[in-house]
Amino acid sequence: MTTGSIAPDPPEAQHIPVLLEEVLAGLAIGPGMRIIDGTLGGGGHTAAMLAASAPDGRVLGLDADPAAVQRVTRRQAELVANGRLVIAGVNFVEIRATAIAYGFTAVDAILLDLGLSSFQLETPERGFSFSQDGPLDMRFDPTQGISAADIVNEWAEQDLADLLYQYGEEHRSRRIARYLVNSRPIATTGELAEAVSRAVGGRRGKRIHPATKTFQALRIAVNRELEHLQETLPDCLALLRPGGRLAVISFHSLEDRIVKQWMQQEARTYVPDPTHLYGGHERTATLELVTRKPVTASEAEAAVNPRSRSAKLRIAARAHA
Repeated sequence: MTTGSIAPDPPEAQHIPVLLEEVLAGLAIGPGMRIIDGTLGGGGHTAAMLAASAPDGRVLGLDADPAAVQRVTRRQAELVANGRLVIAGVNFVEIRATAIAYGFTAVDAILLDLGLSSFQLETPERGFSFSQDGPLDMRFDPTQGISAADIVNEWAEQDLADLLYQYGEEHRSRRIARYLVNSRPIATTGELAEAVSRAVGGRRGKRIHPATKTFQALRIAVNRELEHLQETLPDCLALLRPGGRLAVISFHSLEDRIVKQWMQQEARTYVPDPTHLYGGHERTATLELVTRKPVTASEAEAAVNPRSRSAKLRIAARAHA
């Protein structure tokens, strides 16, 4: 198992929070609110929610990435000191236990921003990006769990192909997996990106790098992102007060599908019988959809922050009893 240390933030990294105004408006952030930010990241959403909930609103911020915890703690030292911001270095899959421990129950709003921060992408030592060569890691917490290098260099070819197809939606998964196995050992992001390019014949003028889906699949698997999201959504619902709102920003179809289907399921008042032999049954909805369709970035925001182009924001409110 590969281990690692926490890399410092690159000085040039500039984090721009995605869909910031839409998040603040959709969550109806106001003075005195109690809020949970399940993904501190670069701290942009956190800072804006603290400002919008002033003078006495409080935010509980979570992040599995120790660098993110250190960064936001340093930048918001005054608010941490006066108790308006509480920070916990945990993955959001632990949101319920952590919220209970810090007294953040029956909260007004919860945000989950599922994207990578600019700091993670622009720190080569973290191994998230193929644009800068670095160790093949990809762990949110570089001291825990298996790395992308472990998967690429140790998994069987069929298992690797299945992972690329399932989590990366990569239709060339078998060809890529075969080439990666034959190219072992692969130690860096640059080596992986080059191997994938060779496996599929290079970019050939395409805007999207051929390794994009492979990197996505490995990151999802390393951090168990989809499983954690599925476990976390019901816990978020349990932590909201009646009328409290949950906002989720996703960046690829697998995440968005999970969020969409869960919200729609919890908003149902009638469940049809799957066998079509009976009439189904009525149920009490636990959520009310605030957004029927996902909110996406404007052309103006996308021009300033290209990462926002793939972002989808969905918001729902806990139903009143």
